[in-house]
Amino acid sequence: MGEGKNKHREHKEKSPYRGIRMRKWGKWVAEIREPNKRSRIWLGSYSSPVAAARAYDTAVFHLRGPSAPLNFPEYIAGEEEVRDISAATIRKKAAEVGARVDAIETAQYHVPSEGNSGRVSEKPDLNEYPNPEKSDGN
Repeated sequence: MGEGKNKHREHKEKSPYRGIRMRKWGKWVAEIREPNKRSRIWLGSYSSPVAAARAYDTAVFHLRGPSAPLNFPEYIAGEEEVRDISAATIRKKAAEVGARVDAIETAQYHVPSEGNSGRVSEKPDLNEYPNPEKSDGN
């Protein structure tokens, strides 16, 4: 009976970063367990794994300090450590970082192609009669 669980676990994609996981529908989510509690702090849902990992890093840094294992330690290096802040404040800080990174990551994949950059397509006015000089026909 335990064999079915192992098969399912083998097919599940392993998370590339600490503190995140992928939902069935492709979104990446981040959450972290509060120290000495059973509860978790929800850090958000993101399009990219990097954004979710950065949100996690922000939260773990504020919960556990600079010695916490981070996915991207280079981005936290200049951050001021603020300890003993509320779960809501940690959630807010992490969501801000995650959203900013998600926007940057998403923009990188949606840049216009070189052949189409700077070119504005005009939408025709459907209430206007066609002008023979502008037509594509003979």
